[in-house]
Amino acid sequence: MKDTALIIIDIQNDYFPGGKMELNRATEAAEKASDMLTHFREKKFPVFHIQHESISEGSSFFLPGTAGQKINEKVEPAENETIIVKNFPNGFIQTNLLEILKTHKIEKLVITGMMTFMCVDATTRAAKDLGFHCTLIHDATAARALEFNGKNVTADQVKTSFLSALSMICDRVVSSEDFLSGEYICHSNI
Repeated sequence: MKDTALIIIDIQNDYFPGGKMELNRATEAAEKASDMLTHFREKKFPVFHIQHESISEGSSFFLPGTAGQKINEKVEPAENETIIVKNFPNGFIQTNLLEILKTHKIEKLVITGMMTFMCVDATTRAAKDLGFHCTLIHDATAARALEFNGKNVTADQVKTSFLSALSMICDRVVSSEDFLSGEYICHSNI
């Protein structure tokens, strides 16, 4: 699985209780991402952290240099792990993520992170468009409630809707438990 990398997207403090953009069940999702991180570290497989930095005027969270912008301690990067700083939902836009993945000869991505309906969605779709095989770990993502056209959409509904859509393009959308049990090991066909 040296051609497989773990991607951890935006698991940053502003998404946790007390943060400026709290997500539903962020702590639980981060714990599942931490389980994935431990597995990849034990196997000595590549890990890449993506960290959002808000530079748009009027941004209210992930502001540069704030505690909220820092990667959460549950998935704190090790010294030898790469951090890609991004300014857009898509982790490939105006970053060196694609170049780094190509340099490491990565073909398969195991994706975790936040928010399911924004940066996880955008980065996963871009990865598929670029030819990567993607496995999305659904319980290692988090969302929040939204409102559209006067209708409230719960965080669970938002997450489920986006995971349902992503399951149509991803090679696999599985739980961390199923992935770690070996039931969904990345084979050459995914």
